[in-house]
Amino acid sequence: MPKTISPGNLFCFGLGFSSQALARRLISKDWAVSGTCRDSKLKEPIKKLGISVYSYDGIQASSKIYDAIRKATHLLISIPPQTSGDVVLEQFGPDILNWNHLKWIGYISSTGVYGDAKGGWVNETSALNPLTSLSFRRIEVESSWLEYYRDYGLPVMIFRCAGIYGPGRNLLLSIKNGKARRINKKGLVFSRIHVDDLAQTLEASMVRPQPGEIYNVSDDHPSPPRETVEFACGLLNQALPPLISYESAKLTETARGFYKANKKVSNEKIKKNLGVRLQYPDYRIGLNSLFDQL
Repeated sequence: MPKTISPGNLFCFGLGFSSQALARRLISKDWAVSGTCRDSKLKEPIKKLGISVYSYDGIQASSKIYDAIRKATHLLISIPPQTSGDVVLEQFGPDILNWNHLKWIGYISSTGVYGDAKGGWVNETSALNPLTSLSFRRIEVESSWLEYYRDYGLPVMIFRCAGIYGPGRNLLLSIKNGKARRINKKGLVFSRIHVDDLAQTLEASMVRPQPGEIYNVSDDHPSPPRETVEFACGLLNQALPPLISYESAKLTETARGFYKANKKVSNEKIKKNLGVRLQYPDYRIGLNSLFDQL
């Protein structure tokens, strides 16, 4: 991937963890970045990054949001699907047809859409077997966005992300705050991705847009969740949390679906098609870097 990208204008629906990582990357390269945020407490910290922030509750959009979209060259959607569907499609459906000024539209989804592969590898052509209602909705929304590519030629790309971690959101902080759990389920492996590697993948796609494509975004080393907890505790020199069996663990529907979904997520496509070279190819390198920042 080239080290630089021509400055453009990015609009983000949902200025969350992943969008902010991409924004920081692009602002350093003279991009203009704007987007929506529904939490008023987060608006000021986001503005300090140099981002123009607009309130959006998923129901009503101000004229300023429409103006910002008209000025944008690139669009990122990271708002998770609601029970009613995708708020962006619901609110802006008719307008999207006229967004032919956009060079790139990225939709952030999840590798949860693959469900359980019984510990085997999945790639972008693997069957979808969602285990939670959220994953079902993600598949529906992915399909709806891709229809805008197929039917109207809009430059839509889908990014299915593994568990995202990074500064401010990681296992080290969970352990320090006493919130980490060591749950044991035989043979279970997870895939992960550092948020900075997600951001560089999104930028690589902007440099080399391939409309209609779907990309898995994950690191090189799927591993058991208890293994990562044990490694992180070793870095912090803290005692291990008690080992809890999966059967006895109290989990939400989403978390239980997470533990049911045993798979290894291939990242070969982002390497081959987009030229991505991961900065944090496994959780050890990622957590060591985060430990140095504590």
